[in-house]
Amino acid sequence: MSLAFPVAAEPDPETARAAHRLFTADVAFLKGVVAMDGLPPADRVEVCVAGRSNVGKSSLINALAERRALARTSSTPGRTQEINFFTLGTSHYLVDLPGYGFAKAPVNVVDRWQALLRAYLAGRPNLRRAFVLIDMRHGIKPPDTGIMTLLDRAAVPFQVVLTKADKVGAAERARVLEAVRTGLSKHPAAYPELIVTSSERGEGIDSLRAVIAGIS
Repeated sequence: MSLAFPVAAEPDPETARAAHRLFTADVAFLKGVVAMDGLPPADRVEVCVAGRSNVGKSSLINALAERRALARTSSTPGRTQEINFFTLGTSHYLVDLPGYGFAKAPVNVVDRWQALLRAYLAGRPNLRRAFVLIDMRHGIKPPDTGIMTLLDRAAVPFQVVLTKADKVGAAERARVLEAVRTGLSKHPAAYPELIVTSSERGEGIDSLRAVIAGIS
């Protein structure tokens, strides 16, 4: 019997090269959006990256694009307070969503950008898949379950990407993967494949590029 939610395999060399070109040849920051009426036209395939504050979203985007500062990184949770759009050639938007959960910001600011996050996920017609980032040191936490439930209700397929895999040993990795698989079994919108990554070591970066490039 096949394993539920297997870890994505490495792409073949040709697929990896094509995906690498998409992410590195013509990637650019387009705009930051603070309200739904500021969203760019829904004229291409769109994928978004979501995760708890300080899960490593910006570091992962930089690793995908092989840029040191395409997406801003910060050790302060909650620094990203808008929806940031990046173009991948003329075919894709890659969207960096504001971190959810704990954030060092005024309550009214947190409430405003969390409302924007919910409105975006429920109302973007060209959104093909959300990538929900989970810190491999911690596994799925209640705020992650909340965003997954929102994606279930909005019928937006989501795929879990485990981050910071270099920070845990083999036994802990296996334990977290088992717990994540159990948690995802309760979510009908969960895509049946996991991606394990380390932005520092490059693990899983080719796989994630290839998955995104293959979405149409």
